[in-house]
Amino acid sequence: MFLLDLIFGKHAKESAAPRPTPAPAAPAPVVAPGTSIQYHPEIIDLFKHDHRELLRVFAGIKAAIAAQDLPRCAELLEDFRHTLHGHLLSENVRLYIYLEHALASDPTSHELMHSFRHEMDDIGKAVVAFLERYRYLAEHPELLPQFAHELDGIGKVLVERIKREEETLYPLYMPA
Repeated sequence: MFLLDLIFGKHAKESAAPRPTPAPAAPAPVVAPGTSIQYHPEIIDLFKHDHRELLRVFAGIKAAIAAQDLPRCAELLEDFRHTLHGHLLSENVRLYIYLEHALASDPTSHELMHSFRHEMDDIGKAVVAFLERYRYLAEHPELLPQFAHELDGIGKVLVERIKREEETLYPLYMPA
């Protein structure tokens, strides 16, 4: 009955109330050409946060080794593995694939991005193998000298890679 009353004016005052104005439509998300991967302006800050976290955990590993605290070292190695895996996965999907498409028309930047990606693949494999090799370090203290030596090499590569990503690669990430 309400519909008939409304049509014939019985509830005219009720229907005369102003309609709320709809919120303006959100702008269409920016995506990499040919993909559904969106540009996220906050992603570089998140990647830099990951870098700081990786360096913080790495420093903790070094301190645990210096203190001969192998259980703490093993715990931190697991934290490092977890943070690294999440970071690499996110970079692969949210950064490299986006840049692959967004930079397709800029051969120089595209090639630079490709070289970063292939280098990171190699570094990632080496670091993951290192983490796996020493996963049970707490149960095998005899591995400590070799671990400490390899850890120094990993640290140098990590610091250099982070510096180069933040200075050279990340500035390429812009809306397509």
